[in-house]
Amino acid sequence: MPLLVTTIGELRERLGEARRAGKTIGLVPTMGALHEGHLSLVRASRGECGFTVVTIYVNPSQFGPQEDFSQYPRTLDRDIDLLSGQADVVFAPRDDEVYPPGYSTWVEVGSVAQPLEGLCRPGHFRGVATIVLKLFTMTWPDVAYFGQKDYQQALVVRRVATDLNLPLSIRVCPIVREADGLAMSSRNRYLDPDERRRAAALFQSLTQAADMVARGETSATRIVEAMRQTLQAADPAQIDYIAIADPETLEPVQTIRGRAVALLAVRIGKTRLIDNMILEPP
Repeated sequence: MPLLVTTIGELRERLGEARRAGKTIGLVPTMGALHEGHLSLVRASRGECGFTVVTIYVNPSQFGPQEDFSQYPRTLDRDIDLLSGQADVVFAPRDDEVYPPGYSTWVEVGSVAQPLEGLCRPGHFRGVATIVLKLFTMTWPDVAYFGQKDYQQALVVRRVATDLNLPLSIRVCPIVREADGLAMSSRNRYLDPDERRRAAALFQSLTQAADMVARGETSATRIVEAMRQTLQAADPAQIDYIAIADPETLEPVQTIRGRAVALLAVRIGKTRLIDNMILEPP
């Protein structure tokens, strides 16, 4: 069973012991409600690092006022059980440990944080960038692990690490999917059986885009329209966005001449789901 710590002081004490033993530190930041996607990141850390820290913290600053902060699943005991034999330490701090009284320092990221999720969720990436930087300075890992499902978030985190000259590597690991292709997410548990069936349309639309590009389609407009029709056939409550973008900058792509990324955000019932897929032209 991993050691549960709740204070930065105790965390740093355990990390100091690991460093004195010559171990490299791997960090897997999470908000808990763990699933196989998270566990794949933990296994990646164990394969590359001698000591793995998993953080479990539902970060209030990345939720908007109408979002699901209070309802977000909190399953700490189950999460610790899942991490048995996987993580060395679980760091689950209190809010006042992360944001002490009078807290007023925030990290703002530039252009890569502005479109897509940045437009749909104002302030979200300020909260993400701030908590990630704080977790990095609490642990000073050698490697930090993130999932490709949160594609824009991974770009934001890389921007923070690069711009602030942080002495660590960022690993972005592949999306882990259910049998029907739905990307694993802690929010999937919000879906009722009918919504869960309809949610498979996200993956179907992305594979449709990848197939079109592989067959030589270069028009982003035609690809987005085909994706929209697939999603609308599943009767989603709302399509927040469908985008074809440069995979490094998220600048919109009109004509696909090289590698690109398709990204989407869709509400099925009351549940907002995001997904993405890299597009490789022939």
